[in-house]
Amino acid sequence: MHRISDEDAYKYGIETRHDLMDSGERRFRLICSADGSSYCRTVASEKGAWQSSHYHKSVSEIYVVQSGWMVYAELKEEDFKLRVLREGETVSFAPFVHHNIYLSSEAVIHTIKYGKSEDNDWHASPELDSLTQHLSSEALLSI
Repeated sequence: MHRISDEDAYKYGIETRHDLMDSGERRFRLICSADGSSYCRTVASEKGAWQSSHYHKSVSEIYVVQSGWMVYAELKEEDFKLRVLREGETVSFAPFVHHNIYLSSEAVIHTIKYGKSEDNDWHASPELDSLTQHLSSEALLSI
C-alpha cells in the first residue's frame, strides 16, 4: 500500500477542509469537487447548539450519531417534525427537504452528502430556523 499525497488527491477533485464554526463546533471535511459529495466529522462545542436550517436541491444527506445525542428538525411541505437521535442512530434527508440539527454538548456526528451537484448546493431555510432556533436542550429532551 502507498499513501496518496494531498496534491495527488486534488487531481481527482478530492480535498480536505477543517473549520471552527462560530458556535464552537469543529468540522473536519473530505470533499469531492467533481460531484459535490462529502464526508464531515463534526465535534460539538462544550455547549449544545443548533446549526443553520437548510436544504439541498441535488444532494441527499445522511447523519450518524457517533456519541452524545442530536435532534433533527424536518420541514417537508407543511409537516414539521422533531426527533431525538442517540448513539448509533441515523437519519437521511432527500433533496428539497428543509432540515436542521441540534447537537448536544460535545456530541460527535458523521455527515455524508451524496448525489451530483456542480455548485454549492446549500440553501438557507429561514422558515425552519424560525421554528427551531428558540428551542433549548431541555425542551428538546422532553419530546
